[in-house]
Amino acid sequence: MENAASLLPIVAIAVIFWLLIIRPASRQRKAAADLQAALSVGDDVMLTSGILGSIVGTDGEHLELEIAPGVVIQVMRGAVASVRRDVVDEVGEVEEDAAGSSDEGISLAKDAGASTDNTTEER
Repeated sequence: MENAASLLPIVAIAVIFWLLIIRPASRQRKAAADLQAALSVGDDVMLTSGILGSIVGTDGEHLELEIAPGVVIQVMRGAVASVRRDVVDEVGEVEEDAAGSSDEGISLAKDAGASTDNTTEER
């Protein structure tokens, strides 16, 4: 009986480890593999390096990605991090417009920092 009680904490730690780390990681790998398998010509994608482009051709594990008009690069299918889609919310506005408002917040923060620096110079 004492041996079973001493194994209980080890088993509990193993179960928690599996629930918090292994299971979510395997789901994420499966979702990435499904996304990369479903890529087709015309999809706008973002690579893991942050490069944005449109798929103009596929060849097995390679994709031809147009990153600027007339500029086509060849990348591995596994380099695709996400497919960009314009999502329309309930109001009917494109969500990319909401991202533009966050730029204003960044510029406001920079302006606020500049005004703080000016006050310290006056002292």
